[in-house]
Amino acid sequence: MSEEGRPERGALCSLAAEMEDYRVRPLDDWTEDHVREWLRSIHIKTEYIDKLFDEEVTGPALKKINDEFLKRLGMKQGQIQLLIEERNELLKKDKVPSPQPRSRKNPAKLSLPDLPAQDDAGHQATQGMGATIHSETSASTIQPSESHPDTEEEHLISEEALSLDKTQNRSAGTKEKDKSRPAHKSQSISMTKFRPFDKEVGIFKYVKGHILPPESGVEDLMAPCHEFKSLIDASKLHREKLQAKFAYEVIKFASACMNVRTNGTIHFGVMDSKQDQCYKHGQVMGILVKDQDWYVDALDCIEKCFNHSDAARACIRTPKFIEVVGNDCEDQCFVVEVDVVSDSANVKGHAFQASLPKFNDKTNKRIQEKKTYYRRIGAKSVPVPEEDLVVFIQKLQNLDEAREKAEQNVTCDMPTIEDLGRKISVLLTDGKKYINESLRYILVTNQCTEDQLMHVHFLMRMDILCVFDFDPSSDDKGLCSKYKEHHAINIHSLESYSNESRMSTGDLKNKLSLFNQTSWIFCNGRSNYRGGDKPCDESTWVRTKRKLLKKAITFICDEILPKGYYIVVFLLLSSVEKPIIDTFHEFYTELNGMDHIICISENKEDYEKWSNQAQTSCNMEILDKRSIVGMQLSHIDATVQNLLPLSSSTRQLSVSTKGVCVLTTPDEERMHSLEVLCTNECDNINLEDLNKEQIEEIETTFYRGGKVNWKHFWLAEQGKCEAFIEREACTDVHNILNEILYGNRMRLPVARIKIAHQPGSGGSTVARQILWKKRKELRCAVLKSSFLIMTACEHAVNFREYEEKDINLCHPVLLLIEDCDDEYIDDLRDELTKVMVSKKITPSKLCFILLSCKRANAPENLSRFSALETVAITHKLSKGEKIKFTTKAEKLKKQFSPESIITFILMSQEFVEEYVTNFVHNVMENVDHSSNVTRLMRYVALLNCYIQNSYISMSHCEAFMGLAAHTAAVSGLRQCNFNSCLSEQAKLIFIERVDPVTSITCIHIIHPYVAQEILKQLPDNPQSQIAMALLQEDVLFHHRFGREEFLGFVRDLLFRRRKISRGDSVDSFLSPLIEHVCEKEENQEKAIDLLKVAYERFEKDPFLAQQLARLHYKYDKFDAAKYWAETARSQLPNDSFILDTEGQVYKKRFSFLLDKSNNVVPLEDFPKFFEHALKAMQCFRAAQKAARDESETMNNSGYFGEVEVGCRLLKLLSTFEIFRQNKKDKSHELLHYLLTDYIPEAIKKPWLQYHNYLKGLHQNIYNALEWISEDLSYFQTDKSDDKEQKNRGEEQVNSPRKWLLRKIKVFAEFFSSHLLLPSENGEDNINNSISKLIQRMNIYGLGGGSITTILSMISDHSNSITKLSNIVELYTKCLPGKNLDDIDLINYIMSQIALACVAPDYPKLLTFQQLRDLCNRFQNPRKSFPSSAYLLLLLLYWKDDIIDKVPDAAKDRILSFALQNIRRLHNIRIKNIPVRKKRTNVLFFLGHNYGLHKLLHRSTVEKHMEGPVNEWRLKSDYLDVGKLDSAQKLLRTVPGFAENGKIYAMGHCIKERIEIVPINNSSVPYGNENVTFYLGFTYAGLLAYNIKVQ
Repeated sequence: MSEEGRPERGALCSLAAEMEDYRVRPLDDWTEDHVREWLRSIHIKTEYIDKLFDEEVTGPALKKINDEFLKRLGMKQGQIQLLIEERNELLKKDKVPSPQPRSRKNPAKLSLPDLPAQDDAGHQATQGMGATIHSETSASTIQPSESHPDTEEEHLISEEALSLDKTQNRSAGTKEKDKSRPAHKSQSISMTKFRPFDKEVGIFKYVKGHILPPESGVEDLMAPCHEFKSLIDASKLHREKLQAKFAYEVIKFASACMNVRTNGTIHFGVMDSKQDQCYKHGQVMGILVKDQDWYVDALDCIEKCFNHSDAARACIRTPKFIEVVGNDCEDQCFVVEVDVVSDSANVKGHAFQASLPKFNDKTNKRIQEKKTYYRRIGAKSVPVPEEDLVVFIQKLQNLDEAREKAEQNVTCDMPTIEDLGRKISVLLTDGKKYINESLRYILVTNQCTEDQLMHVHFLMRMDILCVFDFDPSSDDKGLCSKYKEHHAINIHSLESYSNESRMSTGDLKNKLSLFNQTSWIFCNGRSNYRGGDKPCDESTWVRTKRKLLKKAITFICDEILPKGYYIVVFLLLSSVEKPIIDTFHEFYTELNGMDHIICISENKEDYEKWSNQAQTSCNMEILDKRSIVGMQLSHIDATVQNLLPLSSSTRQLSVSTKGVCVLTTPDEERMHSLEVLCTNECDNINLEDLNKEQIEEIETTFYRGGKVNWKHFWLAEQGKCEAFIEREACTDVHNILNEILYGNRMRLPVARIKIAHQPGSGGSTVARQILWKKRKELRCAVLKSSFLIMTACEHAVNFREYEEKDINLCHPVLLLIEDCDDEYIDDLRDELTKVMVSKKITPSKLCFILLSCKRANAPENLSRFSALETVAITHKLSKGEKIKFTTKAEKLKKQFSPESIITFILMSQEFVEEYVTNFVHNVMENVDHSSNVTRLMRYVALLNCYIQNSYISMSHCEAFMGLAAHTAAVSGLRQCNFNSCLSEQAKLIFIERVDPVTSITCIHIIHPYVAQEILKQLPDNPQSQIAMALLQEDVLFHHRFGREEFLGFVRDLLFRRRKISRGDSVDSFLSPLIEHVCEKEENQEKAIDLLKVAYERFEKDPFLAQQLARLHYKYDKFDAAKYWAETARSQLPNDSFILDTEGQVYKKRFSFLLDKSNNVVPLEDFPKFFEHALKAMQCFRAAQKAARDESETMNNSGYFGEVEVGCRLLKLLSTFEIFRQNKKDKSHELLHYLLTDYIPEAIKKPWLQYHNYLKGLHQNIYNALEWISEDLSYFQTDKSDDKEQKNRGEEQVNSPRKWLLRKIKVFAEFFSSHLLLPSENGEDNINNSISKLIQRMNIYGLGGGSITTILSMISDHSNSITKLSNIVELYTKCLPGKNLDDIDLINYIMSQIALACVAPDYPKLLTFQQLRDLCNRFQNPRKSFPSSAYLLLLLLYWKDDIIDKVPDAAKDRILSFALQNIRRLHNIRIKNIPVRKKRTNVLFFLGHNYGLHKLLHRSTVEKHMEGPVNEWRLKSDYLDVGKLDSAQKLLRTVPGFAENGKIYAMGHCIKERIEIVPINNSSVPYGNENVTFYLGFTYAGLLAYNIKVQ
């Protein structure tokens, strides 16, 4: 090489040596550049390296950085963990004295012992997620060699070691000096192969920085020898000098090769470390080629240079230019190669003497050196000394013979044939003999021809998660169009995955419908799409879509599925372009290698083009090992299909004609919210393919607590496994179902059956047994309740009507819904009913049966609420069941080991506590409590004990236990690795469950009782300690996959309370875990600490702050409770529930102080007490306002709270001596103070700031009571109707009517008529302004102050007549009608109506017409009145057969006016709350009589219904009220008509129509029909019951 380049190389060497210096330099002396080099060596992503460099992180700074700092930089947790762990290891090594620096004089002689020692394997195993093998430890990357690792282990290590090169080559954005810096000895660089000898370049490329095998000498004459020349400096010279230099090296090399009769290639642009000491020997760098003709023309001097010029010309090939690629290549560079082919036909008998050309700088001309003979000695081309010349010439004859023989041997060599069939089987199945059902595939492909479409059937049967398709016409005539014939797909663009709106992972998965149907991503637009996603050329794609591709791949790899659950398949069907190469680079980066990537290419040229560019990320040898090249697509198709199970039979459904129809795969996938059970389910299974071990695995999974599957039922039917025991509950459910299907009663479109079962009692098995038995009579499916109501409804309707012509004849659909909230099922029921009504299905036609199966700790509680449709299943076995279970358990013990059927054995023992205790004791006896496995057992047990259906994903478990299994190449190996790390105890109690949607494996305890017992038998590890440890497990909380589900379980552990309505035995104030810590462990502080840690862990969740407030005030820690309530409010200032909690803090403190003082408070201390009461009421009023503004909730707790505080405050005020009291402890002075401007002197100044609040106390309490009363009149309160009210918690929640009556009585006592006693001087101390209020309070105290309390007295049979008559007397005596305000008038009229219900002959009742006259003021359209006023208009102006014989249009206008206004107010009150949550309360029915006597209160009807009216409506599919004689005698049948789906009744005039709302839309006829119905009066207007067509 010329001397011009020496200074430049020296500078580069200096820079490289300086960068290498970080390995021996103390950490405190590291600069930002040293830190950057170290970060690269540990595989930190380039984008984070650049950020740390910009932040000037030096060695001392590296010592101090922590998680928080790195998170602010935007680093993901996996990268943070890797950096922190490697930094800690670096700090340990930094304490050891550094070795002496190596000499930099001859870095080419760097040898293996100079390298840092590799960490032992044990260290890596303990590092957990992020542990890597440092690339410096791989000898294959230090000294280039032609030998390559052959064993699988060596292959894995070498690939891991080579991965650093990818990171270095992709270091975009670094400074210019980093881009130009050569690779130095301490870095790991990938090996690469030579271009095929004497072949055209084609698509072959070199990767910048990769290492070629070393220069070589003569081997077998046919294998080319190689020589490297940099030419970097010379390539910059002018043309003549460059040509002279190039020709000099080529002719010298060619002469030497021809003289020894060997082939050879000389490479320009490849480093020779002897001359280029800054580089590795054989490192590809490339040179700038200004004009290729310069190099071709440089060899025109061959004739002048050789004595046998014709032979030399024939042997020396034209220069070839191989492009050098790399991610840091800014200019296009080439390696220039010249092949020398020493064919015997050309060289035989010739000794080649060469005169080398050389450029003379003085004459500026090319000159020729003296002719010389050259030969190859080792890897050099050297002159033949004159003393050896004779011997050299004599040996040529022998060399000619050897050459001829070598050429003959080459022609006889047969190409080796690779076993591609076995290779594709191994790559696609992860080394198994068949394709694993849990393994998914990501397909990356390009344009597919029509011929190729005939051989892609194997793709139709693979479980493909998503497809990256680079063919814009694929939807029209490509692979997408073919795939749609077999599967339902969702078509997306790259923008669909960009998540610009920053949705959560779960929301984005739902939006994309991942796991439900294959996501087909058009990566370069779609030609038939009318939107804006159009195809573009490569340069535009790189500029606009490459970043979107990166986001999509990152999302899939980082958020969707862990490695090991999928394989990325590059299916190259046509010529490869840059975008598909970029896709490989992104997947390679995200998956850290090729372990989960394979390539299939029928065309070798397409593969070579792909691999030549892909090698910038991955070593070519590894690419070849993971690729199937040259195998015909038809052969691939047949081979892969042979790995899949047989699918000869189609899936079938029953039809109304008693035959079957075929359910196609695309149609089934479009109903992805349903798991369809076909009539021929599992019939496609070949029994001969199932061995004994597979059948036993299915059985033991079930007997250890796993959920039963359809295959198990099928095998039992075929007699291949033990038959199932049917619990007696199965017969009960079957009987209810048959009654619904075939019973003689009124039917609704949607029926419901409930199964409430204790965990592990077989409830789920019973439900599935019912489906299995009915699969040929009905259409059966399991509903996945994670889907929206509208989606589930649409799919269920489509399923019912599939392949049916007459939708009125369809089979009913039996839908199993497991562990789902009642609200969801009620909403689904309502939506299905609406759809069936809109489709005009025959009213009596049964369309859907919702079979809900729900776990409950106390299933009897759930069955009590709806006994007719509920079956409760407990662990308690009947005598017959016990015999069956015991017998089968003994039989199974002979076939299986006890631990493999443990749950069934526990079931046969009825989960008796003693048996469970002994089992757990035996399991935990010798457990190592310090091991990670035992810690994991404790965490899973804690979750399973308190949270139903909770689990921890296997990926979480692997990360926690420090396994690298979640990055293992073979997914089958990951399970083996995990199980091998479990203790024997863990293997007994853990059971795996595979998510049916994502196929992700989860871990849970075999039964909740076992989990509970495990926690009991850990005295040294109380539950608080376990929970605290769990909250501090960063690995579990930061692990990406399944993170939302895990966080949800842990949050529920601390937040979710027990509810009887959910099947629990009691209602709890706090979460069961927190209550356990407080009560069982008696450690309130520990419970507080738990919630505080959880509050921080869940990023300051305001609802956890709310729980902290509740916990503190429960144990009278009011200052702390106040702090946490205010903290919660500061984050959610308009949440009614949090505001109510803040009010409860002050309320509890106020009550606590009063109780502590025995309700005796010195006058001077009153302000301190009142401050708490005042603050409580202010918070409650704020909660009331927030509740009114909330559109989807109805939270009345603020009103209840204000009433309770106000009443307690009134009681406190009445105890003060300054308020003079009479004999009945009533105070004239207090009343005067509260209701007038009067203020006693003793408190005028001390209470100055409170007078206004106290004087408004009466009105505030009154308003709150009125709101509660009206709300109870508006809506049903089912809980108050239940006969049993034991253990119901707070009364205002569970018995609001009783609470209201009690509070009204307390409130009214302070303002009752007893205060009207005359004073000693005979004068009335109470002025006229408050006399009316006192009179109203007298009525209020009797229960006449609200519609709710007045009507509640109708059902109070003991003294209802007395109370109501007294109320009417007081209204009549004290408050003449003309003086009554609106509320009083409404209550007075309703009192008359109520009294008429219980005492029809009471003499002082007003006539019907008199009551109508009193209602005249409510007909004023310019004034707004309460809803109850319009209700009275409906009650009094409904047509009366006696009074209203003459048609009167004015009365019809009154009815229409009342209906319009009452519905308007009802819509305001109900907001957007589902009707099922606030069901309209029916107050009156229309009876047979006339006048007031035709109005029947609901309680009168309830006597004949043996249950509340709401039960009548909800259970109308079990009970036809119209067929009950007693009810028919009471209720009047109203004639009407149906028109366009609405019900109308005749008004006072024949032509007038009044719309009546049907209580069940399904009962409305579809045509225009005459109908009859029962009429109900409510705050929602007029309702029609039991509609019948005449």
